[in-house]
This record gives sequence, structure tokens and C-alpha cells, in this order.
Amino acid sequence: MITAFLVLIACELVGEIVRQACSLPIPGPVIGMFCLAGVLAWRKDKLDAPAIPDALGDTAETLIGHMGLLFIPAGVGIISEAGLLRAEWLPILAGLIGSTVLGLAVTGLVMHWTAPPRRRSGSATAIRAQPELAKPGSRQ
Repeated sequence: MITAFLVLIACELVGEIVRQACSLPIPGPVIGMFCLAGVLAWRKDKLDAPAIPDALGDTAETLIGHMGLLFIPAGVGIISEAGLLRAEWLPILAGLIGSTVLGLAVTGLVMHWTAPPRRRSGSATAIRAQPELAKPGSRQ
């Protein structure tokens, strides 16, 4: 577990170094996690090693299980800035609603553009191909 945790920290460090070296506007840990995902995808192609080592998978599951604890500092920061939130509630609310709507719209458009086209089922032809049912009072 210690080794897997060190791998996660090393990926974050590599991401931070790349961010600093290239002056990227993306957080270093995000770049590091993309690097980790790339390494794991590369390992997946090898037959002799599992894509995700057991220790790394267990460590990731443990961290995800305790994710709520990682939001406590953010919550304390929000509470400590309550005066600013009271003073600037309208732009904050507009930003939250606007970013939510924009995020939903972009996600929907990306899904629309990247999803394979749906094939129409032959329901109309299947209905016509079925034998007609006998109507009351008619002969067959």
C-alpha cells in the first residue's frame, strides 16, 4: 500500500513538474493522473502483467472510500468566507447556474457527436409483415 501511495504521489509530482515546465493552466495532479492512466493503459497491452496492480487498486479504492474527508478543508474555507459569500451571492449564484447549464449542454453535444448513430428498428416493416388478425364478423 505504501508503494502504491508513493506511485500516486510520484504521478502528481511528475504532473506538477510538467505543468511548471510548460506553463500549462491545468493543475499538476490532473496531468499526473492522465500520465498514470496512460501508463496503466500501456500495461494493459502486456499479457504478463495485470493492467492495475492489486496494491494500486486497493489504495485507490481506500482513497475513494474516504473522499468525503478530503472535502472538509474546502468546507471550512467556505464557512470562513461567509461574509464574502453574503456580499457577492448574486454573481456566485449566476456563475453556478451558468456553469451547470453550460456543462450539461456541452456534455449533451459531445455525446450527440460521438455516439454511434442509432439504427432504426424494423418495427414498421415488422408490423406490416405480420398476418392480419381476423376481424369480428369477417371470414378467413
